[in-house]
Amino acid sequence: MNVAYFGTSEFGAEVLRALVERGAVQVVAVVSQPDRPSGRGRALTAPPVAAAARELGLPLTQPQDASAEPPQAQAGVVVAFGQILRPPLLGAYPLVNLHPSALPRWRGAAPVERAIMAGDAETAVAVIEVAAELDAGPILAEQRIPIGEHDDAGAVRRAALELGVPLLERALLERPQPRAQDEQGVTYAHKIEAAERVLDWSRPAAELDRKVRALSPHIGARTALDGRPCQVWRARPLAQGPGAGQVGAELVVGCGEGALQILELQPAGKGRMAAADFLRGLREPPVRAT
Repeated sequence: MNVAYFGTSEFGAEVLRALVERGAVQVVAVVSQPDRPSGRGRALTAPPVAAAARELGLPLTQPQDASAEPPQAQAGVVVAFGQILRPPLLGAYPLVNLHPSALPRWRGAAPVERAIMAGDAETAVAVIEVAAELDAGPILAEQRIPIGEHDDAGAVRRAALELGVPLLERALLERPQPRAQDEQGVTYAHKIEAAERVLDWSRPAAELDRKVRALSPHIGARTALDGRPCQVWRARPLAQGPGAGQVGAELVVGCGEGALQILELQPAGKGRMAAADFLRGLREPPVRAT
């Protein structure tokens, strides 16, 4: 079977590479979002899927409206694409979507992050038929994924990739019987807003730990230590510590309930570093987190 591939994100790029490497289906066209300004210099930057398509030597288009002119193929694969699909693409050929959540829970843009933030004990990766409503199509295949107490978004996405690509191939080649989603359990995984990345030290340590894990290793939680902004990449919750917002030894920050020890962080303008290396570079250890 030859397929057209629609994707944008890093997860989409990883799925594309895996499909090409496995070779069960032939990717004959890749459709991604247009290049966007990125970074401090606001230089135009290709989406990860577009960059992967070029590396793999695959035909690539980056239209503003991917639905207007469907590429020729026997079927289409959609993974974290970011455009609402409509006719004539909808109806041109079978379209399947790989979505890393336990649908109908966490439809939308940030399913892995939202599952971890909510404290879900498990999630899933599902292959669904693409429908006009966001992530609402019937399920063709699904595999559950446990979320461990130390798992971050990177770990969950790796599991979704490993389990999801074979499911995707099965859905394309075997066309299993679809089952409708249960509309009673619908929740939406809205895009992560900048304000949500800030650690509120009045909240319980367990909640802040989930936020750090949900935003790692791709976005990063934010705080300021003695007014110096930084991103927090790894941390661990503790039962006890200093008062909320106070910073104790070994970068243990007090929370509304318990404390959070920062293990890896990235000060503004610098690279990621272990907490011990960060503290060695200071004249005085920080005393306040905001």
